[in-house]
Amino acid sequence: MSEQRNFPDWQELYRTTPAERLPWYHAGLDPDLAQALERLQVARGRALDLGTGPATQAFALAERGFDVTGTDLSHAAVEQAAAQAAQRGAAVRFVQDDILDSRLDGRFDVVFDRGCFHVLPPDRRGDYVRALRRLVAPGGFFFLKCFSAMEPWTEGPYRFTPEEIREIFGAEFELLSSEETVYQGTLNPLPRALFSVLRPR
Repeated sequence: MSEQRNFPDWQELYRTTPAERLPWYHAGLDPDLAQALERLQVARGRALDLGTGPATQAFALAERGFDVTGTDLSHAAVEQAAAQAAQRGAAVRFVQDDILDSRLDGRFDVVFDRGCFHVLPPDRRGDYVRALRRLVAPGGFFFLKCFSAMEPWTEGPYRFTPEEIREIFGAEFELLSSEETVYQGTLNPLPRALFSVLRPR
């Protein structure tokens, strides 16, 4: 999966497109993440919603009792999310941040990426893994949802197999599980996805 793909201008996309129309918009907590948290008995702690976008996952995690930070490359996405937090009275911190040159402080017990990794250039994946390793606390978990190699649609994000996830992350993370699922959102049919659970070595 080394071919170069083209992606939108994220700032322009979030500035001009209502959140509910985004292909990855899902109002509730991602069901694969919800099941994994329950299975692993992770109910509290610091959580990072990486590539927060419309911030639905950040708010859902906060409602479960997590201390949540949501980050996105897009200033527009972060501004909209912060406005939503003010309206809701939600204690979620939103920060504009580039994971490939992250300025985040501290470590997180839970990191969830539902749309960042699979749009990164292949030659930056190593930088992503190293940055992520600095952010996941000892004993913490990294939950990754990305497009699956089983997805037949040729457009959109890069696709991955469980073996590729293990190879890309293996130097810094142990892959606990990687399961085929779907990517909840506004597309019909729902794209094929891979949900992986990793922990730092």
